[in-house]
Amino acid sequence: MSRYGPRIAALARRAERERAAFDGIDRSPTASNGPPAPSDADAYLRDGVGPAVWLYVEGRTGGRTVPFTEAELAALETAMNRWLECYTRCHGVDIEASFTVREAAELLLETRNVVDTAQLLTRVPERDRASAPTG
Repeated sequence: MSRYGPRIAALARRAERERAAFDGIDRSPTASNGPPAPSDADAYLRDGVGPAVWLYVEGRTGGRTVPFTEAELAALETAMNRWLECYTRCHGVDIEASFTVREAAELLLETRNVVDTAQLLTRVPERDRASAPTG
């Protein structure tokens, strides 16, 4: 186990709780706890995706490369993907995320913004054609 093992385990447990709680939301018209709105999506990125991806970046760039075990890397990716699924569901899109933490880290370093990173990975919300870059 790497020195990041306990932090990865904590992130993984939190991600599973968040996803399970999200799945347990009563979506009936009379429910008092309606489905999360797009305005709730950023919390999943700020509190989940960002810390998971940054832990990977820290381990790969913090002076000494951390040899994450296969289990640690899988747990980190699963946690990140669970939060991305919650993020997209806030926008009314149900995906089964299967992104690598490495590709997310590369995008985060390029964009310097976890919201942009999530949008580029998931394509949610869909970018407005008028504001999309032309090339």
